[in-house]
Amino acid sequence: MKIPKRLQPLVEDGLVDQVLRQLMSGKEATVFVVLCGEEVRCAKVYKEANKRGFHQAVHYTEGRKVKNSRQARAMNKGSRYGRQEQEAAWQSHEVDALYRLAAAGVRVPQPYNFHEGVLLMELVADAEGDPAPRLNDLALTPEQAREFHAMLIRQVVRMLCAGIVHGDLSEYNVLVDSAGPVIIDLPQAVDAAANNNASRMLERDVDNLAAYFGQFAPELLATDYGKEIWALYERGDLLPDSPLTGQFKRDEKQVDLNEVIKVIDAAREEDAIRRLMREES
Repeated sequence: MKIPKRLQPLVEDGLVDQVLRQLMSGKEATVFVVLCGEEVRCAKVYKEANKRGFHQAVHYTEGRKVKNSRQARAMNKGSRYGRQEQEAAWQSHEVDALYRLAAAGVRVPQPYNFHEGVLLMELVADAEGDPAPRLNDLALTPEQAREFHAMLIRQVVRMLCAGIVHGDLSEYNVLVDSAGPVIIDLPQAVDAAANNNASRMLERDVDNLAAYFGQFAPELLATDYGKEIWALYERGDLLPDSPLTGQFKRDEKQVDLNEVIKVIDAAREEDAIRRLMREES
């Protein structure tokens, strides 16, 4: 096929030998199947910000580090340079997340290179070597649904142990190869320790999985892995192989508002006394 304009620099620099075909086009990017030497790989070409369906909402970018203070100021001002830097940071974030998760043993496509806004990575393939299907394209038996759900919950745990929450995990962001589910699409992934929305996003990711697999195995709809996993993480007890029950006991003890008010009043009184003592000294 004709070489797309965005892939031309990779061909000229010898990173891609041939563009075989377009694989898919989504809200974030267009993915091509390419030949690199003798290996068939994927080239993910990120769409420009104004052409994407997924926007860089503040609750996703909160807590992300920038290279330097100049870049941070420009991004905050929204200047042309700042928008360019913000776009570059958004794209490279997925690359960083993929390398980090692959090193942690999470089932994600292996990244190989990031050049001119294009991510070169592993082509996730089925047993015949063809591109692996998305999870939502499969009809599952109850046994398969339970197996894949358990595998993905364990991947969510492993991701969190590496400090990352996917943030947009669903049946549309999972491929299935001969060994099971592979998690894809991570530009919106969040830092679990630095983002105040991380717990809510993790619970939503897990709820999405339960809702999808619950179509085939209804008992999964009653599970509550998200809160259980986050509670272990908050306590510092979460490990890649931590045993999970899928249940979470909520504290349903009724709050004594009078007692809360007394505590607040006591704290205010103590603060007033400290202020008075400082003034007298």
